[in-house]
Amino acid sequence: MHEFLVFTISGLTTAGIYAISASGLTLTYVTTGVFNIAHGATGMLAAFLYWQLRYGWGWPTPVALVLCVFVAAPLFGLLLERVVMRRLAGAPETTRLVVTVAVLVVLVSVDQWIWDPSEFRSSRELFAGKGVHFGGIQVPYNDLIVLLVAAAVAGALWLLLHRSRAGIAMRARVDDPALATLNGARPRSSARLAWMIGTALAALAGILIAPKLTMSAIPLTLLIVNAYAAAVIGRLRSLPMTFAGALVVGLLSDYAVGYLPKISYGQQYLRGVLPVVPVLVLLVALLALRASRLRGRPSLAVREITPTPTWTGGLWFCTAVLFAALIAATTMRPADLFASTSMWGLAIVGLSMVPLVGYAGRISLCQLSFAGIGGAVVAHAGHGGNPAALLLAAAVAAVVGAVVSLPALRLSGIYLALLTGAFAVTLDNWIFQLPAFTVAGHHFDVFEGGTLSADRLRLGPLHTDSSKAFFFAGAVLFVVAALVVIAVRRSELGQRLIAVKESPAASATLGMNVRLTTLVVFTVSAAIAGLGGGVYASAVRSTTADAFSFFTGLTLLLLVVVGGVSSIGSGLAAGVLLGSAAVSSAAGDSAGRVTATVTGLAALALAANPNGLIPSVLRPLYEPVRRAPVVLGGAVGVVALCWALELANVISGGLFLVLVVVVAVAVPLAARAFVGSSAAVTVNPAPSAAGALASVEGPDAGLSGPLEWLGFDAPVSRADLEVLDARLALDTVDPGPPREVRVGVA
Repeated sequence: MHEFLVFTISGLTTAGIYAISASGLTLTYVTTGVFNIAHGATGMLAAFLYWQLRYGWGWPTPVALVLCVFVAAPLFGLLLERVVMRRLAGAPETTRLVVTVAVLVVLVSVDQWIWDPSEFRSSRELFAGKGVHFGGIQVPYNDLIVLLVAAAVAGALWLLLHRSRAGIAMRARVDDPALATLNGARPRSSARLAWMIGTALAALAGILIAPKLTMSAIPLTLLIVNAYAAAVIGRLRSLPMTFAGALVVGLLSDYAVGYLPKISYGQQYLRGVLPVVPVLVLLVALLALRASRLRGRPSLAVREITPTPTWTGGLWFCTAVLFAALIAATTMRPADLFASTSMWGLAIVGLSMVPLVGYAGRISLCQLSFAGIGGAVVAHAGHGGNPAALLLAAAVAAVVGAVVSLPALRLSGIYLALLTGAFAVTLDNWIFQLPAFTVAGHHFDVFEGGTLSADRLRLGPLHTDSSKAFFFAGAVLFVVAALVVIAVRRSELGQRLIAVKESPAASATLGMNVRLTTLVVFTVSAAIAGLGGGVYASAVRSTTADAFSFFTGLTLLLLVVVGGVSSIGSGLAAGVLLGSAAVSSAAGDSAGRVTATVTGLAALALAANPNGLIPSVLRPLYEPVRRAPVVLGGAVGVVALCWALELANVISGGLFLVLVVVVAVAVPLAARAFVGSSAAVTVNPAPSAAGALASVEGPDAGLSGPLEWLGFDAPVSRADLEVLDARLALDTVDPGPPREVRVGVA
């Protein structure tokens, strides 16, 4: 009984901290409509700042605490609202989630820049060693303070939201900002207040929970993320239920710490359960509670465009990838080439996000976890370089993806992101760390106690043991995966995915099976990710579970979204930036932090441009090249000549790289000059709608461009309107004098 009381008191303290953190998270969501994935990272940064003031510089505890919670945190919340969150007004929910993920990645990277991760740090509880005796048990003052503060926070927030004019204005801002403004509310002031209070509560929770573990950025961030389970139990709107959820999470966590080690049978398998108990509670809460309709209303001011790739354009892209891979394989130094082989595996994993996130609009935070499953399968089943192991890796990952998607079929947006994130953290901290076990006579050892070794592929007399051969083989596998994604987008499934993304309710009304469509895209996406994981494991030959960590997966997701999650080129860009030796050598030992920081900062601009860099910047920039084959052929000839000179040792590899960059920059300029001073699309009106329809085949027959782009990249011509009228069986109406019609925004 004495032991039970000890764990109960400790669990109540943990619950109080989770309640403080979850209350701040619920406040910002209820009042702004933004679920802040970076809430835990905010608390982590405050904990490090408190450590620096209190232990690094020796400031008094009250001064350091007040400065962190009541000064630094509210100012940071004000900055966050002003610079980032205000720009998310009217943005799609997918964009809002990704931007908060970007904030999390940036904060973790900034923390690791300022405080060296290799240095040991620890924080002590308030009034350490002092307390009151209750029934033979000493209750620390720190625990009492935490419980009192948690109760005070819950009561104060409830009064703020339901009994004060400012709180009611906060809630009204989410329901209808325009109507709230007409009634005298000031939406921006309400948002600023909400973010200031929310970040202050996150900071307080981070400081209070830091003594429970060693000061480390990622574990501390994920530990505060455990409060998400309490927020989900409260349905992201009820503070009393959030407080009750925090009690459940806190007590179960500490009871697990106290009693699970005493179980003699299977102890080696249960050890990994301890850090994921709150995550398991989150999974149960998501499965048990019926997902409610998320608050907030979408805006038509921002439109995400998902163009349909053509087979011609796709084949040209694949040819360019193979040509570039051949050049790189024959010109890079052996060490750099070996270090760059992993980029193809990461590129394929990034490509797996295109149909799921780009086409279907479903945020998944566990794609790299599927890749880890694929890597483990190839390491265990690919002895001797058996290429069938790659197919097995894709199949196993597809099955796991289908199983994960089953409970996710009724979830979307925030709930789906939390479910996939919880799955990823569970694999990181438990499943991938399991020791060897036997099921039905079959022996399993996921990561063999830490490190997995994989053989490179062999197909008859062809083998890829050398870095050159494997580098080109990886490019071929990426091209195959890219063609699969193009086929998905051009198929009926692709049309269904776009429809589900735009309006699930309308899709269901038209008779579409939305759940089956979601199940299929999850399965296909997981299979591609599993293939990428197998290619990655074969490339590096020896890998650990850390290579497929949750945080690395967040960075990969941001790279794909920044590149343009609806474009197959974004997967390639993500693989190059994460796995290229050129980036690693330029950034040195800090390559991971540099990539994460730059990617996170770039992702913060998604609110203004949700389509990404490739569709919005690179594609329009290189559009004139498509209409100037002479310029394109000349550029290929120049690159081929430089390549031959480099192979003949006439020029150095560094000079060759500079020349390639110069050609890449000069090509669009030369093409623009060749076709004219403007790179805008020239519309040549067709003589009639019937003639236009007869001259071109395909879903966009007769139109001056893809239907989704009409009015966005060029004026809509009269011929376009005639084609649309003919498709809709509308009567022909004399439009009057010729005039230019422009729809939407340029």
